[in-house]
Amino acid sequence: MRLSKGSAYCMMSTIDLGSLADFTHTRYALTLSNGKRLVLFRLPTIKKSLVGSQPPNESVDGWNYYAMEAECPHSGGPMTESHVDIEDSAYVASCPWHAYDFNVETGESSYGIKACTFAIVISRGRVAVQIPGTEELALAKLEAVSEKVKFKHGPRLEPTDRPIYLGDDATMSDWCVHILNTSNPEHKIELTTHLFATFATKEQSTSPMELGAGTIAVPKEPARGDETKVQPGAMPKAGKGGTVKSRIAMIHALANIEQWAIDLAIDICVRFATFQTNTSDPNSSQGLPRTFYYDWLKVANDEAKHFSLLRARLEELGSSFGALPVHHGLWDSAVMTAHDLRARISIIALVHEARGLDINPMTIEKFRKAKDMESVDVLTIIHNDEITHVTTGHRWLSWICEEEGTDPVQVFRQNVNKYFWGAVKGPFNAEARLEAGMDARYYEGLEGQDWRAHVIAGG
Repeated sequence: MRLSKGSAYCMMSTIDLGSLADFTHTRYALTLSNGKRLVLFRLPTIKKSLVGSQPPNESVDGWNYYAMEAECPHSGGPMTESHVDIEDSAYVASCPWHAYDFNVETGESSYGIKACTFAIVISRGRVAVQIPGTEELALAKLEAVSEKVKFKHGPRLEPTDRPIYLGDDATMSDWCVHILNTSNPEHKIELTTHLFATFATKEQSTSPMELGAGTIAVPKEPARGDETKVQPGAMPKAGKGGTVKSRIAMIHALANIEQWAIDLAIDICVRFATFQTNTSDPNSSQGLPRTFYYDWLKVANDEAKHFSLLRARLEELGSSFGALPVHHGLWDSAVMTAHDLRARISIIALVHEARGLDINPMTIEKFRKAKDMESVDVLTIIHNDEITHVTTGHRWLSWICEEEGTDPVQVFRQNVNKYFWGAVKGPFNAEARLEAGMDARYYEGLEGQDWRAHVIAGG
């Protein structure tokens, strides 16, 4: 349609997003037919309007809908992962990379820049977004962004069945070591989500959490319960997902990887808290900025969410975590890279987790063929999150290399050649890898140490 404004004309696409009743999450990632990406926020109305006088973006049941560009205009950070607060009776979304804040309705920021926002119209039970400048756009993809962690519910049997929380004066490093030393996976996910929420909240205050770099010893290996441990190559074959038994085995294996992934993201924060870049002038070396810790604690929080979703799905299928053997293969890679942050990011984030981007769509398809749509939903959430985790690894390896005047592709490939056993084999999910920042230069024709082993996907 064309909207007149004086003598000028403005083209506008009004894009139907779906039925209002289908929107139940707090945020959604939108991809338009031209490739443009938006984030849609669904937030409780701060001050409810009188019936019949609601603005176009407010539903009668008390929700407001807002759309803005999915990449922060400052440095391209993912606004789908933004932290939302209320300031001066308005919602403000803060970018997870550098905490730039944006009013979700106007796009204005206290930093003097502005994000693009787009009008939402609710009419006749449908939700639509208006995009100026063209009449031809359509919706290509809409995906819910999950923030839900499934904690175990019901009464705790013993007082000792509660996680131990540290005091208000505990540093980030104190918390990280405490989580690494926590063997109960339920306690681990509760403490991890608490740490991220506390750290993120304090980052917006005048009293951010102390890092405590170098003040506490890091354990050689995270504590574990009494799960049966086997070597990665000795894991029982999961099958193709055609039976419940097969799907339980696949989900159990993924849950094990996600529990290790929590510890890996926590470990990178405390183990490398004293990291300094290597430069020709020692006076110009840099420590890690606080956004590094925010990013990896966010990854840990996501991994806790993933473990909780998989553990809950196991229970829904009649099993439980720990019912099958597990392996510690991911931590073997952590031990090999414990001395060097560049190597740690290269192997854990850009090999293991990137391999998950390749494997996940095939795994999801197996569950889809089995008509296990509950598991498909869980695995889709995990896959979308893991793209952002590879992005985090790529971003911070690139930052280190920029500070040190080196090529991130070459640094990555050298680390794989030195610290990874076996070849980095396809098939590769080139689209997801590219979305995370990894083009083919990173992984084509890449060989590690000569050893026949299983490439552990995910994390």
